[in-house]
Amino acid sequence: MTLTILFGTFALLLLLNIPIAVSIGSATLLTILYSGKATINFFITNMVNSMDSFPLMAVPFFILAGELMGKGGVSERLFRLANALVGHQTGGFAIATIVTCMFFASISGSGPATVAAIGSIMIPAMVKRGYDIKFATATVAAAGSLGVIIPPSIDMIMFGVSSNTSVGDMFIAGILPGIFIGCSLMVWAYIYSKKKGYKGSDEKPSLNKILKEAYDAKWGLLIPVVILGGIYGGWFTPTEAAVVSVVIGFISGLFLYKELKLKDIPKILINSATTVSTIFFILCTATAFGKLLTVEQVPAKMANFLLGISENPIVIILLINGLLLIVGTFMETVAAIIILTPILFPIATNLGFEPVHFGIMMIINLAIGFITPPMGVNLFIGSGLSGLSIETLSKAVFPYFIAMVFSLFIVIIWPDLSLFLVKMIR
Repeated sequence: MTLTILFGTFALLLLLNIPIAVSIGSATLLTILYSGKATINFFITNMVNSMDSFPLMAVPFFILAGELMGKGGVSERLFRLANALVGHQTGGFAIATIVTCMFFASISGSGPATVAAIGSIMIPAMVKRGYDIKFATATVAAAGSLGVIIPPSIDMIMFGVSSNTSVGDMFIAGILPGIFIGCSLMVWAYIYSKKKGYKGSDEKPSLNKILKEAYDAKWGLLIPVVILGGIYGGWFTPTEAAVVSVVIGFISGLFLYKELKLKDIPKILINSATTVSTIFFILCTATAFGKLLTVEQVPAKMANFLLGISENPIVIILLINGLLLIVGTFMETVAAIIILTPILFPIATNLGFEPVHFGIMMIINLAIGFITPPMGVNLFIGSGLSGLSIETLSKAVFPYFIAMVFSLFIVIIWPDLSLFLVKMIR
């Protein structure tokens, strides 16, 4: 009965379109009052303790760095580099858009931020080049999901904190899967562009042009190198790396590219603070929710339920991935990670799955949720940028959804895609 009240209240509040942090917190509080197994102090204490983590300090700095880079002219320069690399191909503008999202993902750490920053530039530009607006918007929405897969990633930080897994290892492990998924998206972009006759630019690729654009975009390209190199070189922690990325973003935008103005800073800080407060509010309530699940022995019950279906590790991991895909359609990624990691992580590790490998699987699953309604955050942002309805955009993005699910399956059956670079560095 306790679990019925907990999940029933949570589901009802979501259906009423109550903000997810309020839904989680209200369901947890109501259940505590009903069951008597915990106190209000339990709820408050877990909310406060959820913030007592040094790695979490990286989150606001990565968000701020993404805002600075987006407003400071980095995203446009990254596109020019991507266009110099692949713009001559069939559908070159669409493929360049995906490559640009991959570049920006290595800066922002957020899927929605990537869509907002790149979509505002590329959707009108693609339409101007003759691309169908539905295809253009779907391309940006799908590629924006890479924001949480390619490091640095806010979701990877959350998983690391929730499972006591190295955030640095998670960052390294996300590189190859992120590139692989990006390439899968490019394959569909090429097929669709070939079908519709979207040709590339007449300008042939030139090494000199590529080097010129790479030099012009060097400050954006420098951030992932500094972050990953600094972490594994022992120069600084992931949190300190986030601060360094803010410094680079500020200096490059204000003094080097000179596209960031002092008058822009207050708005950037307000946008960053709004995003951070939303994420941390979800984190606080989701942590209390997760602790209550532990009190109710939900992890053990879930493990017994899955083992009752099958003892085959492959069947169980496929069931877990199916569950994550469903959860991603209606729950925000941070909340899903905080709530589900304590439940699913012990099951996966007991089956022999490496913690980092499971973390990457989990994040890819939830990243797919960015383009699947009803939650589909990237779809809503894309809809706002293009004026398309969610229903229209959902149909247009479906082939990209298939490409991402296929890529997820490859990540599941091929652990070295996630672990190869981690093993090299360890």
